[in-house]
Amino acid sequence: MIIRSKAPLRLGLAGGGSDVSPYSDLYGGLILNATINLFAYCTIEETETGRICLRSYDNDCFESYPFSEKMEIDGKASLIKGVYNRIVRDFGLPPKSFTITTYNDAPAGSGLGTSSTMVVCIIKAFVEWMDLSLGDYEISRLAYEIERKDLGLAGGKQDQYAATFGGFNYMEFLKNDMVIVNPLKVKQWIIDELESSIILYFTGASRSSAKIIDEQKKNTEKGSGTAIEAMHRIKQSAIDMKQALLKGDMNSFADILGKAWEDKKKMAGAITNPTIQQAFDAATAAGAKAGKVSGAGGGGFIMFFADPTKRTEVIRALSSLQGKTVPFQFSTGGVHGWKIFD
Repeated sequence: MIIRSKAPLRLGLAGGGSDVSPYSDLYGGLILNATINLFAYCTIEETETGRICLRSYDNDCFESYPFSEKMEIDGKASLIKGVYNRIVRDFGLPPKSFTITTYNDAPAGSGLGTSSTMVVCIIKAFVEWMDLSLGDYEISRLAYEIERKDLGLAGGKQDQYAATFGGFNYMEFLKNDMVIVNPLKVKQWIIDELESSIILYFTGASRSSAKIIDEQKKNTEKGSGTAIEAMHRIKQSAIDMKQALLKGDMNSFADILGKAWEDKKKMAGAITNPTIQQAFDAATAAGAKAGKVSGAGGGGFIMFFADPTKRTEVIRALSSLQGKTVPFQFSTGGVHGWKIFD
């Protein structure tokens, strides 16, 4: 039997960073995000080899192990091993041999939530394989605990919920890791206008979000007034942008996006750099109204907003740089899996 799963990556539209502890524990976080038609993929194939074979194309890791109830976390395919260990611990797994293969449409460190989305995707494959009764909130929470607590990887909480639920979502992050996901019903003409206005640009450089997030957390813990006030405004931007989105007010959408980026840069020193600024300068000169780096910052994808009549000019301006623009559409569904019987 073969089990497959896929989960959508996300664009963080507003509120990014307010889902990261300790800020979300102290003040509560608000996030507006939407999934797009770039995905993480996982396949589990039952075998007769008596071994567990891991094939992680994102990490260029191709390893084979004897069956065991716990796999060592040694930097090789850590996401797969982390999910496997937790599934075995919480639900049990018969001594079966299998091959698990994973890959992403976007590189790690892209700012689209690739790692968290992959964890959700792997969990869903095991859910399908073992017929586990886990709902969307349970899958999201499990993915968060595996990545942040079991593996100790720095980050927030939005990515796991975005990948699981899919679509446009307004999320609330409260104390004790409580999360409320509010799906938004956005009119099709507004989605069409957004897709015509947003240019997704990959800088050509992936980055590790851990250092940026650690600096952000330290600024919150030590009560840095500048950083905390900036995060308060970023959180408010999620409220304001939700209203603009539902009304289709694109001018306000662009204005909120631009102001939130200025506040985001105050959260940590490595959020922007000369490569990012060069892209902003080129896009703005060609007619882009605003933009923001997706994810923690420091590299990966930049989301620019321009009047659709200026779209081609912005793309041409960006094409002169080292990165590339990536076409996309918003997606409606979250993670899903299916079985193929031989």
